[in-house]
Amino acid sequence: MDLESALHVFTELASALWMTLALAAATLPLGFVMAGLATWARRSRHALVRRPADFYVLAFRSTPLLVQIFILYYGLSQFSWLRDSYAWFVLRDPFACAVIAMSLCTGAYTAEVMRGGLAAVPSGVVEAARALGFSPMKTFFLVTAPIAVRRALPTYGNEAVVTLKATSLACTITVMELTGVAKDLMGQSFAVIEIFCMVASIYLAINMILMIGFKRFELFLTPQYERTERKMSL
Repeated sequence: MDLESALHVFTELASALWMTLALAAATLPLGFVMAGLATWARRSRHALVRRPADFYVLAFRSTPLLVQIFILYYGLSQFSWLRDSYAWFVLRDPFACAVIAMSLCTGAYTAEVMRGGLAAVPSGVVEAARALGFSPMKTFFLVTAPIAVRRALPTYGNEAVVTLKATSLACTITVMELTGVAKDLMGQSFAVIEIFCMVASIYLAINMILMIGFKRFELFLTPQYERTERKMSL
């Protein structure tokens, strides 16, 4: 591949990058909200609330994201009553279907991350807060949640990286993001190695920025005494 062709390919990939970022930017907040609702439901004492949430997490963690995307985009279109409903205005759009499928999937994984973070909160800390007269809500927001966030943040950072990489599956339903544009360019020039090495480099750069951001945020949330202990242990 000559320099002119390489510049053309890089320009096309750079123009498609916004679609990849848009998919991730829409998916992560929606998935986080779904995870929060699922986590709340899974902690409920009522089986009618808890069991559907458990099934949701199990189902979406146990099936491939690509299959979920195909079911949502191709499978639901088989129902005429759905095509005649207002929901079809959203479900007929490949971008919306990709966001919904990825949000449901990352929401299930993030729910497990949240569960692990909450489980990591020492019971003695919660009991101490209650002994001081804190209400259950005050205990959660001032004691439980801050500790759980610090414990879960590294794992959630990994999930965010996985979600960003999973946006590449959206090209299977005609969403022209980074990988989809790369496939088209490959069909035009047959420069498979060069094009996909460029794509890999772009994904690598974005994910490195994302990981550094999560690492900085984790350090910001870490109390000073824990930072000192880490430095001493090193």
